[in-house]
Amino acid sequence: MNHAKSEKITFGAQEFEAHLEALQAFQVMLLNTLQRTGQTAFYVAYEDLQDVDVMNGLAEYLGCYNRIAGLDKTLKKQNPMPMSEKVSNFEDMEKSLSRLDRFNLTRTPNFEPRRGPMIPTFIAAPISGLLYMPVKSGPEEAVCDWLGRLDGKTAADVQRDFSQGSLRQWKRKHPGHRSFSVIRHPLARAHSAFCHHILQTGEGCFREIRATLRKVHRLPIPDKGAEPETDSDYTMKAHAAAFLSWLQFLKGNLSAQTAVRVDGAWASQLTLLQGMANFGLPDMILREDRIRGDFAMLAAQMGLESMPEPLPVTDKYAARLAKIYNPEIEAAARDACHRDYLAFGFGNWRPN
Repeated sequence: MNHAKSEKITFGAQEFEAHLEALQAFQVMLLNTLQRTGQTAFYVAYEDLQDVDVMNGLAEYLGCYNRIAGLDKTLKKQNPMPMSEKVSNFEDMEKSLSRLDRFNLTRTPNFEPRRGPMIPTFIAAPISGLLYMPVKSGPEEAVCDWLGRLDGKTAADVQRDFSQGSLRQWKRKHPGHRSFSVIRHPLARAHSAFCHHILQTGEGCFREIRATLRKVHRLPIPDKGAEPETDSDYTMKAHAAAFLSWLQFLKGNLSAQTAVRVDGAWASQLTLLQGMANFGLPDMILREDRIRGDFAMLAAQMGLESMPEPLPVTDKYAARLAKIYNPEIEAAARDACHRDYLAFGFGNWRPN
């Protein structure tokens, strides 16, 4: 007490919230790592440092067989006074802390499985140092076509089937390389996944999932593939009803409420990009609805003075979606794909 020093500090709300968010994220990472490796943690509170039994318990947890009979009594608390006497703007601090959601009441649980980086799906330009990190059910055909023509080649000439080793070698051979992903509006992406993997029965169809959706989830789609533009039975009206049922299924599927796997074709784009980040983040995340302008920025970063025009149609199912689109379908898509709507700031879908 004779040598105690005291001084009031000023509470910074933004800095504290940023610190708390980083600290909590680090603690969650530690907790998840311990869980995955079958370990547990030994929790020590500040007050426990003066409890000899807790300290001996910590020694046992660490595998140390020595014990202590007492603690160092010369250690003293520097400033034991209440917080109101330590903070100059205590009232401001109280107001700021009252806004924090201590019990995660506003948090929406995420039950989507974690994803890997999916390196074998990455696509590089034939010559230029451009690397495309595809998000499934996106405009892959249009991007590959653009990458091929960028180097005076075709889509068949792009580089595929990377491994981690070969991708690192590619990066070493292309100093100044740029990587990018292209995201699609969640509604258009859900519709594309439905049409390509569920509705039709040709190449790319998930037949087992299709059968389960028809029998278990009563998805109103015909036994054989259908084209609503020309089919007399499976009309556009029927397609709208089937797609709405698909969106309702998708909500449960992404929330781990179904036995059907969460395939990458309809997993949230946010989750897929987070998986890519385990290997490397894309330099740019482009948007399908403004792909020409985004491609121009990307080409400029590579020092290119000109570029080929991207294909005018990047989503071959967009015209079909435009014919059935209505507020009910938009609301169902927002309900099912809320993570992507929120993360990327998507508004209502609009036909090009």
